[in-house]
Amino acid sequence: MPLFNQSIRRKIVGIALGLIVLMLITSILSMVMSSQVGILLDELTNRYIPAYGHLARVNIRSLERALALRRMVIAKTQIPPDEEGFAARLRIFRDTDPLVEQEADAARKLINEIINDTSTPSDNAALARIETRIENAVTELSHDLAEEDAKLLKELDAKNFAGARDTLAHADALRDLFTQRVDAIRGDMLKQVYASTSTVISHQRQAIIISGIVTLLAAVVGFAFALLVSGGITRPVRLLLAGAREVEAGRFDKSIAVSTQDEIGELAAAFNRMIEQLRHNERIRETFGRYIDPKIVQGLIDRPEVTIDGQRRVMTIMFCDMSGFTAMSEGMTPRGLVKVMNHYFTVMSAPIRNNRGVIDKYIGDAIMSYWGPPFVEADEQALLAGQSAIDMAEQVPALQKQLPDLLGIRTMPVLCDLRIGIATGEVLTGSIGSELMMSFTVMGDAVNLASRLEAVNKVYGTRILISQATAEAIGSRLELREIDRLAVVGQSVPQPVFEVMGRGGALAAPQESLRAHYADGLSAYRSRRFDDARTAFNAALESVPGDGPSQAMLARIAQFEVTPPAADWDGAWRMESK
Repeated sequence: MPLFNQSIRRKIVGIALGLIVLMLITSILSMVMSSQVGILLDELTNRYIPAYGHLARVNIRSLERALALRRMVIAKTQIPPDEEGFAARLRIFRDTDPLVEQEADAARKLINEIINDTSTPSDNAALARIETRIENAVTELSHDLAEEDAKLLKELDAKNFAGARDTLAHADALRDLFTQRVDAIRGDMLKQVYASTSTVISHQRQAIIISGIVTLLAAVVGFAFALLVSGGITRPVRLLLAGAREVEAGRFDKSIAVSTQDEIGELAAAFNRMIEQLRHNERIRETFGRYIDPKIVQGLIDRPEVTIDGQRRVMTIMFCDMSGFTAMSEGMTPRGLVKVMNHYFTVMSAPIRNNRGVIDKYIGDAIMSYWGPPFVEADEQALLAGQSAIDMAEQVPALQKQLPDLLGIRTMPVLCDLRIGIATGEVLTGSIGSELMMSFTVMGDAVNLASRLEAVNKVYGTRILISQATAEAIGSRLELREIDRLAVVGQSVPQPVFEVMGRGGALAAPQESLRAHYADGLSAYRSRRFDDARTAFNAALESVPGDGPSQAMLARIAQFEVTPPAADWDGAWRMESK
């Protein structure tokens, strides 16, 4: 079975066992070579050096013998002769006489042991010559000195002191010759000691070098083996990491090549299956997102308990409707109408999405959307809704030019336009519906108010109307003007409604003049000073001719001139129909 098809556990155990085997081989080799060096050291210590020591003591014993002999002569030649001293010196002489041969025999024995030991390298021929030379030198010395000693003793007994001195001198000459021969033998033996020492050092150096080479080889082989195996582990892990980063970035189009059959290979295969499932889920989400806002889809996935249980939140609701849709749709084929509506919804949905709004549903030609937690921060929702409304209104001129080209006609029978109503208030958010089918939506008075404000645009000739709560939340970040105090159908208490005129600080001088004159007219209107109100609203129309709210208020003043309001009139207008 190939190495990389093993499990990670077996790979790691294999690396450990391989390194242990290499360590054992290195240790055994070091022990063998160290033992060989030990044998050589033992031979050097217990044979070479002692043999050389015995040869050195041969000279010493020879000198001791000569000294004892000379003391015998001195004791005998004294006047009167020292017989007791002579006898004592004679005993010493006879005791030291065999020591020379004993030391020589000990050296010869050790040399023969070195020659006979085949486990260690040595110059056996040179050692054999040394052993023979020792034997010959000692044998000749013993023979010659024995004759001289016997002759010397006879001359001492005969009191022939002159002959004794000559015999002693001749014995000294023989001893000196023996000493020279032993020194030469010792020199040759010392060479053998040096040679053995060099052999020991060489073997020791060789053992160190070989141990180092084997250790380095073991380290290199172990490291290469570890790199090979670890590379087989880390490469798939890096591929998995790269794949995980692709998934984190939302890209599910790359699979990982499965190159091993270990646990990481199984993980890679599981990762590929997960990628395929994520890719499938993403296709579902993309398809599902065409019917339900992607934020809702994500919320359903991330926090299903919120969508099921429902919550009460303050949110901002927007209703957007296409004006003139009924008249426009009467002269279109169904296919053309679908094409127009799809394009209209595409163009108008983009500003909502770009401003982080949630599209709740498409109702005929209307769009219902909302802003609020958890999709946006609570203090941003009203402003984002107002900005979306402005962006949508800015798309109207381009849309009016695009629709004829889309249908292949020169002009549309009726120009399309927008009506937008925005309200902020507490609503219920959650999944609403039956057991078979549900929809995540919002319900409450703010939803109804936004829908009514969208319709109220027809009364005032405006595009974007917002509630008082929405206006207070926006503040001065957008350009607003109060249109009226209004009670829509379903409300008993009137509240101010405002028109979104543009982005903050973006009003032209005529619009600034319009807002100021309209505010003056509205104040006079609520105070029943209808003449002053008429003058102010006319001034507003001079600033921006065709201003819908000014025209609506002038029409209402004309009606009040015919039918004055009741005495308890509070300056508000109450809608009696949707």
